[in-house]
Amino acid sequence: MEAETCGTAAVYVSEVLRALGNALQAPPTVWFKESSQKNLRSRDFLVPRGALRKSFPDGEVPAELILTLLSLDAPDLPPLRQCLQCDAGLVVQLDRPALFYRVLRDFAPYLKPLPSADHGQDIVILNCAPLHSAKSLDALRLSHLRAALLADHLAEVLTLNGKHVYPVPAVPSKEVEEFLSQLGISWPSSGDTSLVEETVSSFKDFLRDCVQNAGDGNHTQSPDEIRVQLKTSAEKHNLTLEGYAPNLDFFLVSEDDLRHVARLQRSVQDLVTSPCTVLHIISCEEEFHQQKLDLLWRLMVPSSRDVTQKHLICGPVKVLNSTAPPSSSQYFQLRKSQMLEASVMKYGESVKGDSWDEIITSLTSAAVKFELMATPHRSQVNLNLEDGNITTKGTKSGAFVMYNCARLATMFDSYNDAASEGTASGGQWRPSGG
Repeated sequence: MEAETCGTAAVYVSEVLRALGNALQAPPTVWFKESSQKNLRSRDFLVPRGALRKSFPDGEVPAELILTLLSLDAPDLPPLRQCLQCDAGLVVQLDRPALFYRVLRDFAPYLKPLPSADHGQDIVILNCAPLHSAKSLDALRLSHLRAALLADHLAEVLTLNGKHVYPVPAVPSKEVEEFLSQLGISWPSSGDTSLVEETVSSFKDFLRDCVQNAGDGNHTQSPDEIRVQLKTSAEKHNLTLEGYAPNLDFFLVSEDDLRHVARLQRSVQDLVTSPCTVLHIISCEEEFHQQKLDLLWRLMVPSSRDVTQKHLICGPVKVLNSTAPPSSSQYFQLRKSQMLEASVMKYGESVKGDSWDEIITSLTSAAVKFELMATPHRSQVNLNLEDGNITTKGTKSGAFVMYNCARLATMFDSYNDAASEGTASGGQWRPSGG
C-alpha cells in the first residue's frame, strides 16, 4: 500500500481513492492513480471518460460534485490543486508543493504501523538466501548485497503492515555483520549453532536412508555430498511440482545446503504458533538452487509442507567495462573514495577529520542504496565504476540525490533558524504556490 505523509497523519493512496469515490458518489475503483511520467505532469488521479458515463448519463460530472471534491479537507487527505473534466475524463491534481513540504516537515507518521494492521496473526520468516554462504566479506557479491538491501527494506515494510518478521539466517561472519551495519542493514548476528548442527546430522541420516531404500547406492557418494533424486522422491510422496522448474531432478546436497534448510526448520519450530510464510529473497543466479532447497525441505520434513514458501528474485548486478567485478566491500570502498574526491573538489581542503569521514561514509552508504535499489528488483542493475562516474551534478547519480537532499535540509534549517531569531524576513520557509 502506497503512502504519503501529511501533517500529523499518514495518507494512504487507498484511503484517498475511497474519499474521492465517496465524494463522487461512485465506488473507489472508478479512480486510477496515475503512474505515467507523461500524464503525471498534469494529473495525479483520473476517472476515465468511459467510467464516468456509467455513473452520469451524459458523462458530465455536475459542477457541485466537482466543488465537493475540491473542498475535501482532512488531516489524512492530501491538498488538491485542481479538479476538472477533459477529454480523458475527470482529473485531479494535487497541490504538490504543499504536499512535499508536509512530507519533508514530518515523516514520522510513515514510520508507524498501519492503524488497521493485524498484529496478532501473520508470521513472516524472511530468508535472505545469499547470507547463508556469506562466510567472509570477500564472498559477499554485489548481487548478494542487492538482495540483502531488499530484504532489510522488506522487513521494515512488512513490520509496518503488522506482520511479525523474523530474519534468517544469523550473519555467519563478524566482518560481514559490521559491513551490513555500516549500510544500515539490521540483521541478526547470532544463533544457536549446536541445535542447527544436530538438525543437520539428522537430515544426513534421513537422506542416506532414502538413498539406500531407493536403490541409488550404485552411484559413488561423496562424504560431503549426498545425491538425491528430487523429482522421483517428490512423486513418491505425492508432492506437487507445479511452479518448480521442469528440469528439477538430481541434487548433490552439501552440508551447507542442509545447514540452510536446518536454519529454516529451527526458525519454524521456534516461532510458529499460527500460519507462517517463508519469503526467500534470492539473487537470480541462485534461483534454481533455491527451488531445490525448497523441495528438499518439503521432502525431509513433512510438516514443512504446510508452510507457505514464496520466492522473490533479484535481477543481476552488472559492472560495465569490467571483466572482474569487485566484491561488495571493494565496491563500497571505491564509491567512498570517489565520494571523498568529489567532496574535496567541492569544499576544498577542509574535508578531513572524523566528522567528515562520518559524513562521507553516510553519503556513500546512501548512494550505494540508491544505486542498487532505484531499479525494479527483477531488472538488471548496471553500475559504472569509472573514476569520473560519481558526481554531484548528474540527476541520476546517487551522489547527486544525497548531496542535494542534505543541501536542501541545511538551507531549510538555516532559514527557519534565522526567521525565528528575527534576522530573516517572511517567517518560516513555505513552498511557493507555483
